[in-house]
Amino acid sequence: MKIHTLLYPVDRLEPAIAFFRDTLGLPLKFRDGERYAALDAGSLTLGLAAGEERIVDRPALALRVDDLEGALEGLLAAGASLLRPAEEGPHETRAVLQAPGGQPLVLSAKR
Repeated sequence: MKIHTLLYPVDRLEPAIAFFRDTLGLPLKFRDGERYAALDAGSLTLGLAAGEERIVDRPALALRVDDLEGALEGLLAAGASLLRPAEEGPHETRAVLQAPGGQPLVLSAKR
């Protein structure tokens, strides 16, 4: 498992990109229309999620895994709870969990 993104839900993508890029100086790495933008935040990516890509209601760590089902099984056995089952996103397969402390976690695996 590797933390790769801080998924940050926003109401509208354009003003959020402008703030993080122009005000905070984070370079834009990738944009997918009005639904998602990735900014370079150093050792991880800040992923702005709007519209149908807003799969969490508050900031969440996104972890990349090789085996989504195996990772889900292990985390659920360790006390996490499932908020959204595995589903195909536009760029990966992902699931949303809640860690025992109450914070959301997003697991994703490349297709």
